[in-house]
Amino acid sequence: MRIVPNGLARAAVRFKPASFAGTFVALMMSALIVTACGILLETGLRASVPAERYAQVPVVAAADQYEYVVTGSGEDREEEAVPLPDTARVDAGLVAKAAKAPGAAGAVADVTFPVRAGDGSLTAHGWGSHAFTGAELTSGTAPGTGEVVLDATAARAAKAAVGDSVTLQTAAGQRDFRVTGVAEAGSADTARNTGTADTGTADTGATSAFAWFADAEAPTLAGHPGTVDAIAVLAKDGTTPAALADGVEKALAGSGAEVNVGDDRGAIEDPGLGYAKVTLFGIGGSFGGIATIVAIFTAAGTVALSVSQRAREFALLRAIGATPRQVRRAVASEALLVAPLAGILGCLPGIGLAHWWFGQLQDRGAIPEAARMHVSGLPLLAAVVIGLLTALGAGWAAGRRPAKTKPGQALTEASVERLRPGVIRTALGIAALVGGAILTGVSANASGGDAAGAALGVVMLFMLAVALLGPLVARLFAGLFGLPLRGAGPAGALAVANSRGNARRLASAITPIVLATAFSSTLVFMHTSEDHVADQQVRAGITADHVVTDPAGLPVDTAARAARVPDVDAAVGLLNTQVLVPTGSGEFKSLLGAATQGVTGSGAELAKVQDLDVREGSLGRLGRDRIAIDRTLASSADVGVGDRLPLYLPDGTKADPEVVAVYGRGLGLSTVTMERASLTGHVSSGFDSTLLVRGGSAKSLAALGEVTDASGYATERSLDAKLGAWSNNTMAAVLGGFAAVAAVNTLVMTALDRRRELGTLRLIGFTRRQVLQMLRWEGLLVSAVGVVLGSAIAAATLIPMMRGTTGELPYVPPLMYASLAAGAGALTLLALTLPARAVLRRWS
Repeated sequence: MRIVPNGLARAAVRFKPASFAGTFVALMMSALIVTACGILLETGLRASVPAERYAQVPVVAAADQYEYVVTGSGEDREEEAVPLPDTARVDAGLVAKAAKAPGAAGAVADVTFPVRAGDGSLTAHGWGSHAFTGAELTSGTAPGTGEVVLDATAARAAKAAVGDSVTLQTAAGQRDFRVTGVAEAGSADTARNTGTADTGTADTGATSAFAWFADAEAPTLAGHPGTVDAIAVLAKDGTTPAALADGVEKALAGSGAEVNVGDDRGAIEDPGLGYAKVTLFGIGGSFGGIATIVAIFTAAGTVALSVSQRAREFALLRAIGATPRQVRRAVASEALLVAPLAGILGCLPGIGLAHWWFGQLQDRGAIPEAARMHVSGLPLLAAVVIGLLTALGAGWAAGRRPAKTKPGQALTEASVERLRPGVIRTALGIAALVGGAILTGVSANASGGDAAGAALGVVMLFMLAVALLGPLVARLFAGLFGLPLRGAGPAGALAVANSRGNARRLASAITPIVLATAFSSTLVFMHTSEDHVADQQVRAGITADHVVTDPAGLPVDTAARAARVPDVDAAVGLLNTQVLVPTGSGEFKSLLGAATQGVTGSGAELAKVQDLDVREGSLGRLGRDRIAIDRTLASSADVGVGDRLPLYLPDGTKADPEVVAVYGRGLGLSTVTMERASLTGHVSSGFDSTLLVRGGSAKSLAALGEVTDASGYATERSLDAKLGAWSNNTMAAVLGGFAAVAAVNTLVMTALDRRRELGTLRLIGFTRRQVLQMLRWEGLLVSAVGVVLGSAIAAATLIPMMRGTTGELPYVPPLMYASLAAGAGALTLLALTLPARAVLRRWS
């Protein structure tokens, strides 16, 4: 008789669809994950925003808004671009050079900065920007030195008309300005009126009210005299943007300014785009890589389970004369029939998940509103191909043994489970287990990002070990956890016997639960641990009696004004921003964004309002070119007291300050502490973020801003941190949800495959209730083993990671962990008992 593999495969799918339903679901879910992450990765690589403020400007010259890390050399040389925490600026003297470029009709220095008027905040520009934004005077004249033009909203709030004086707070201090005109803001002014990206830099306080100053005076009022944000170059009639760009590039050669046209202009006016790319690349690339591996891992396990469940069919084929090649071709043909359709159907919800994820990131300010998601055929094709290759590979591996078994032995081996796993599989499992243990030790001795990087390998290696050694692990835990079940009557004893006798089936059910528990626990409890330690550090570290804040920022003289309040012992202003610190060496170099506080006052005054838990050195030496850093950063950068720490200030300016102190509360307070004057001219907002006051009363400080105590300030910080946890929780939900579906899918497959076994139990006298009770005990055993193993893997990952990053043990909220364990148990019971009920109806 001639066997036709493709016909055999079609017949198997057609007449036994239940055998392939689980495989179909697993491959479809795999395609969903790969599609969503692939779309976000592609969007991160191709993301751009259209020019709005510079829409009428053909060419914009600006500084490079990235710093670069170079690793390797020659053909192996790689360059990683890291977005700067704040705006890098160009020399104001380049404006005249750009104006003389061939084809240029003129060049305008563009500066955007916040100013305060009373209790409100205004967005300020140089008046020259009206040439391309469309702003027009409705009354009065253009401003000169010491003068300002307000829009109607600002003029109404200040109760000022043309000729009046207004008092404004700028980065250069409080000054009186004469109002020379009232103007209507142009559409380009209002199109994208936002502050800086959420990078730790103080918000520019942008609002819907505007002010315009003289172009020559604007950079000084912005706090960075002699530099401008960008240079807008206007074209003469008949000059194309490309020709003008070439001319400007030649005119500014050697200055460090970059010439931007097209959508590149939008990246200059919206600095959040750089961080959006990093965020999308992190989700689509880093998390996407993990998710893809997990998806492949789970789908392969499901395919292998489906093939192993049909061992009797393959044994019968061998017994009636099918060759090994024909059996392997039948398995491959089944994969070709199921995988492409599952992949295509999985792409559709994958696109939906990517759209939802992208929209949520936009709503939370992580991605500019003007950015658009890119959907091409590449991620979809990759999802289908990966699913197909996974199905083929897993089917080939699972079908190898039944294909090569001698026909006379095939039926015998198919009816009895092998007690010993293969030598190669066992050796690989032990190697993964040893590798995970070694990497755990490496992670325990590392710190900061190195600990987090090593911890990821711990999860993957231990998960691989569980998958490869699954039958041995299942048999071991079935014996261990089965001891108390033996006292649960006949149903409990039978559940233990079933589990020990069918260790492979038990392992296939346990593995997805381990995966869901391990990854979800790692992602969720990593964040709860960091938040818990940060909250403790804030509460212990803020020793001030009062904390003063203002959403628009605190004027530069706020600390001096507070110091004059009766009974105030110390008043220290803090400007919160970020610096970039090079860490690592060789192939592992990177730029670490470090939260930074600029201190208005001496180190001795800071010690009165903030306890940084100094471990080495002294804050008394804090000053120009001298900083204090957190112990984690000191370890990552391999520096100590007395060493120089090379870093980049928020606008990319290089600095090499001396480390005068190392402290322990950087996670909750700030990783780097430096003199406030060192940040002057290097940030977009010259306003302080927080004022810490020792002494005085809340009533006497109320005029300076919103007053709270250390406890209230810590609570506000915790609420902000919870918003930041959304990304981690979402990744945990996506990965944990996928693993949960995979677990349910596997459990349903195993339950449906036990029709004959359940029917036999009914025939020999077991009641329907006893059979279901046995399955419940088995479900309890499966969920308990899965949760314990998953928790152990998460603990092996989190303990060294948290030791390296926080110095503390992980913090696991009991209620959250109990919910996770209860959810795993409930899913397992439902997935086992519901299909079993349907099967048992035939034997009622």
